[in-house]
Amino acid sequence: MTDLGGPGNHRARGPGDGPEAVASQIADAVESLTALWSVAAQEASLRLSPHQLRALRTVQAAPGLNLTALADGLDIGLPTASRLCDRLAAAGLLERAPHPDTRREVQLWLTTHGRHVLGEVAGRRAQALAAALAAMEPAERAALSRGLRGFLAARNTASDADGARER
Repeated sequence: MTDLGGPGNHRARGPGDGPEAVASQIADAVESLTALWSVAAQEASLRLSPHQLRALRTVQAAPGLNLTALADGLDIGLPTASRLCDRLAAAGLLERAPHPDTRREVQLWLTTHGRHVLGEVAGRRAQALAAALAAMEPAERAALSRGLRGFLAARNTASDADGARER
């Protein structure tokens, strides 16, 4: 491993900075980030469960998807997804509309209010994250940024290789 402390400061690190130790540190950071995310979401004008937020974000990413696709995307059963959509529709966040070509299929769309709530939650999360990052030293933020870029590049390379093997 190398030290990401700054430019020109790349020295060998000890065994405590091996992949397993760093994975443990990342797991701790993810738990902290999850807690920050949850608190920011709960401070929004409309409190939604993590399941409800995931459902809304899924519909936002794929407007017009059907109930089966939502259930698959959330890895939940169809009856659970239907009840979840019932609650979101009752809250004015989600709209069900008949599919224009298939009468038996229903499309899911965010309402204006649903888009507003997701925007509010995203804004609160960004503010909370920015506050945490502002408390870090500039060199720490730069090292974190480089490390995250490296992680994402490695992960994308691994995903691309996995995809190529499946073909």
